[in-house]
Amino acid sequence: MNEFDPLTFLAVFEEMMGPLLWILIALAVVATLAFVVLLVREHGIVTRRLFVSEILGLFGGVLALVLMAKVSSSGFTDAGGPADWFLIGLVYGAGLIGTVIVVYAVLGWLAPGRRSTA
Repeated sequence: MNEFDPLTFLAVFEEMMGPLLWILIALAVVATLAFVVLLVREHGIVTRRLFVSEILGLFGGVLALVLMAKVSSSGFTDAGGPADWFLIGLVYGAGLIGTVIVVYAVLGWLAPGRRSTA
């Protein structure tokens, strides 16, 4: 691969995940917008809601790893080198962060809370 072509990565991800790719992209865009609007509306972060979101984010990271194993042709036992384990860590981190943002936004819009001063 002599040059970087983002469309190649898009084609590979679309081949692996099918329509789920577009659903996840749409979810990421909507959740991020809802999160930013919520932060502006509440003038900051509600700590209790963030804590709950972070706890659920741990499970979201695991779900991202399960999804990765399901759509790829290899499992975790096939990880051979540092690059493989780095990619596994990135997938877990993306699942964790994405889940935190989605859960925080959903909780904020369903049950708006007071901004914590602590």
